[in-house]
Amino acid sequence: MPRLGSYGRLAGAALILIRADALLPRELDPLLPAGPRWIARALRLLSGRAARTGRPGERLAGALERLGPVGIKLGQFLSTRADIFGATFAEDLSRLKDRLDPFPLAAAKAEVAAALGRPLAEVFARFDEAIAGASLAQAHRAELVGGRQVAVKVLRPGIERRVAADAEALRTAADLAEAWAPASRRLEPRAFAQTVVRALELELDLRFEAAGADELRAVMAHDGFMRAPPVVWDGVARRVLTLEWAPGAPLSDPAALAAEGLDRPTLANNLIRAFLAQALDHGVFHADLHEGNLFVAAPARLTAVDFGIIGRLGPGERRYLAEILWGFLRRDYPRVSKVHFDAGYVPAHHDPAAFAQALRAVGEPVFGLKAREVSMGRLLAQLFQITALFEMRLRPELVLLQKTMVTVEGVARRIDPDNDIWAAAEPVVARWIARELSPAARVRELAREARAAVSALARLSEPATGAAPPPEAAEASPSATANTHPAIWFLLGASVSALSFMAAVFFRLLMAR
Repeated sequence: MPRLGSYGRLAGAALILIRADALLPRELDPLLPAGPRWIARALRLLSGRAARTGRPGERLAGALERLGPVGIKLGQFLSTRADIFGATFAEDLSRLKDRLDPFPLAAAKAEVAAALGRPLAEVFARFDEAIAGASLAQAHRAELVGGRQVAVKVLRPGIERRVAADAEALRTAADLAEAWAPASRRLEPRAFAQTVVRALELELDLRFEAAGADELRAVMAHDGFMRAPPVVWDGVARRVLTLEWAPGAPLSDPAALAAEGLDRPTLANNLIRAFLAQALDHGVFHADLHEGNLFVAAPARLTAVDFGIIGRLGPGERRYLAEILWGFLRRDYPRVSKVHFDAGYVPAHHDPAAFAQALRAVGEPVFGLKAREVSMGRLLAQLFQITALFEMRLRPELVLLQKTMVTVEGVARRIDPDNDIWAAAEPVVARWIARELSPAARVRELAREARAAVSALARLSEPATGAAPPPEAAEASPSATANTHPAIWFLLGASVSALSFMAAVFFRLLMAR
């Protein structure tokens, strides 16, 4: 049984939601049966000033900000479910602001010293007041003993206890929703709550964020569209993260885009290409690319910070993303439909032609517009909105990618209002298509599959360990058996590999003509 304290926390959270008209918002009245409608109207008598303005998603975002770390993280995850709540609601939630007054400098210094296990003066020559505060942690500018400028992130004192208590309340709410709100079961409340809690648990160990920053820095170095500051590993512990100071000015500063010598069109293109290259080429991407996490410097240098949210895509999801973008670009809706069925996102009992028709309804309206008026992220959001009709169950990674894409597009257009998202994306998408879906790539894939098949056959031909040999094998010469089988399998594997290599060379020569 959940502890009584969980119900008390839930009651307090419900009151905050009621006062913002975010629990049973007035916009739902026409959809509610008579009984729940009267309950909603009675609860609305307790609402405050925050309930009078804004859309439901905006009001819920404000209420969740007041609920602290678990509420903010819940809102971030809900904003990835445009397939359930609609694009407008999800977009409003994606604007959640995680801000809080910083705790005292003396407490921050004590936390850093305790986490690193040595006096602060041994590591830092200077440690300044906080430059930003959030619900889980705050950031300080500092200088290492050697003179290197760094940013230090430190968790709030006692935040683990607060998160643990709120997480228990969230699990209790999920149990109640599962039992009493059948309509919520499509969201899978218990699994959803556990996902939120797990994400917070990882954010409470800053060593994971350091590892993510280091991984993304290596990924970004391949193309140079974006950079990440190096991790200062001597300044990393469970409750402390130290990165080299990012050059330039944060995009959240209105003066950042007025800097002399800034090439705004190239900067916007670099942002789009950096995000897509991370996702398509490497399967890992920075999933929180708002203005506050981006620093810019002339002429078009872009540096990302804050690696608490990282998205990952497997080979299947990467292929899905590239093929649907390419299919929409070419208006090849049967191909896009086939991609969905091949990936298993649409159950096999549905009609691919009917799904292609639904895709046409999503895609065709945008092709009468100028390219810069078409949002890639919103196109995906509209695609996800037809999921209920065709029983699609999209992986959370894809929906997180769509949410990040909307954020990236918004930032790119604020950098350069004339930015053409599709023109910026085309080199990265075309490169992936040429590399992964060309005839030569298909031959390479065939060769890998053939080698795997030969290896499997070789393993099957080997007798089980410890098994008694059949009478015929006992009579055969052991040396002949040992010498024959490996040679046969070696020659077979070598032949398949050689043929595959020759076919790949042939296709390359053919394509070069």
